[in-house]
Amino acid sequence: MQEPIIRSKDLKVIYNLGKQNEVRALDGIDVEIYPREYIVFFGPSGCGKSTLLYAILGVLPPTFGKVTIKGKDPYSFDSQELVNFQQSTVGIVYQAFYLIPSLTVLDNVALPQIFAEVDPEQRKNRAMALLDRFGIKEQAEKIPTALSGGQRQRVAISRALVNNPEILLADEPVGNLDEASAKRVMETLEEINERDRKTVILVSHDPRYLSYAHRVYYLRDGKLEREVANPEKEQIKKAEKAKNLITELESLARIYPYRSPDELRVKSVVNYLTRDITFEQLERLEKLTGLVIKGKLSEEQFCDSLSRSYARGGVGLHPSTSDKMARRIKKIVKESRDIRRYRRELEGKSVLSRREELVERMKDYLLDVYGGEVNEEQTDRLKRAISDRISGDITKEEFQERLDLSFDDGGMGLKKKSAKNITVYFEKLLVQGI
Repeated sequence: MQEPIIRSKDLKVIYNLGKQNEVRALDGIDVEIYPREYIVFFGPSGCGKSTLLYAILGVLPPTFGKVTIKGKDPYSFDSQELVNFQQSTVGIVYQAFYLIPSLTVLDNVALPQIFAEVDPEQRKNRAMALLDRFGIKEQAEKIPTALSGGQRQRVAISRALVNNPEILLADEPVGNLDEASAKRVMETLEEINERDRKTVILVSHDPRYLSYAHRVYYLRDGKLEREVANPEKEQIKKAEKAKNLITELESLARIYPYRSPDELRVKSVVNYLTRDITFEQLERLEKLTGLVIKGKLSEEQFCDSLSRSYARGGVGLHPSTSDKMARRIKKIVKESRDIRRYRRELEGKSVLSRREELVERMKDYLLDVYGGEVNEEQTDRLKRAISDRISGDITKEEFQERLDLSFDDGGMGLKKKSAKNITVYFEKLLVQGI
């Protein structure tokens, strides 16, 4: 069998070593990643998954232990060797894109080739070929801010691939994207793995993306909890059957992609309630949420089930968290049912009339979530944003931007946190009620 392209042994990254505020970001990580594998580092925020990614990139030296790429320790390289390694062996895609706003899309993609001393004409041809491949050739002469989030991420992927690295790292690459754009980016990464036969490593806290991987490394508190092979994919690393927790990933594969409206509604509400729980808790929470949505479980029963211990058939959450979730689900389920019933009552009216009345109802729900004072013009702008989102004229990201944009610039002028909270809730209402 071929050798791993990436290997870590007892890898530890410790901040403030020996001090009272010592933090073990990574605590004894052993991983083996083989050429052409698609790997996901999965876990809650702060678990160490990005730290592990940057240790592989060669920019975060281990405190103890070792990481090797193609049998070599990147932390033993001199400065020029490290530059060569990061140019030719590994590419990286970030959540925040990090495109240079003053350069065109084409120049952003071509830029890494300058440092590799590639001929200008060859740089342009290679960059344009990648833009064409990922469906953004028409945007080549625009600046990045003129593009949508999904387009910018595909530009970032093109830039990461322009020097043809063997390994592509992706740090929460779809965290800032709406669902349609995220799906396009995830399909692009999958194509890079399958068609280009590159090793892809994805950092994510979202279980929707686990089924793309050959294997998943679950991290928590700087430690590797377990390694899971995806039974839907032919394995490159041959694992012992005892380590193949097949039922877990098979369950995830059944959840994603959504196979019915009811399943989509359950998952959407669960994502709204929480993400920072274990898979087993998540699975049980989904079942309970489904019962609430179907009207088979009351708010009180739901709350009791959430706080009951996992061993006794509950989810094992803190009572205050359970109470908060129960109140949230009661609100969103009630308003979702109201919207569906209201839509039925509007049947027979003109399309324009139906939309106007639906927008008015949605507006009331979102202002209730906001809880603050708004003037008449702000209300009108919110209604226009709701109407455009319902009709599909704007994305989720653009909806949030309208709420966040200053009043003088044509937006509602809300604080970023308020704009985000309203947008998240609105998207849940769209899934549940439309």
